[in-house]
Amino acid sequence: MVTTLHWLLLILILLTSVLSVTYSFKSRRSPDPRVRGLNAARTNICMGIMLVLIALFFMLAYSGSTIKVIFGALFIVLGLFNLFAGLRNHNVYRSMKS
Repeated sequence: MVTTLHWLLLILILLTSVLSVTYSFKSRRSPDPRVRGLNAARTNICMGIMLVLIALFFMLAYSGSTIKVIFGALFIVLGLFNLFAGLRNHNVYRSMKS
């Protein structure tokens, strides 16, 4: 069961990493500021999810020492900040007129 969970987390981490890179390239190449902002917000959302998943994998894969728990908590906080900033920016850019 734990091995299946680790593999699932790894697959989700890879998926969000690929999506993050894809949206980042789309964001940098878009001439329209609205589309650029939407893709940048999607990049932040994917990076936030990826950081939370990395923290979960890190906390589940290894036995808990104080340093590992601190780094896991730090990744979760950083990931949640990216996720909420991306969601906020996505709502702002989505509501803009083209």
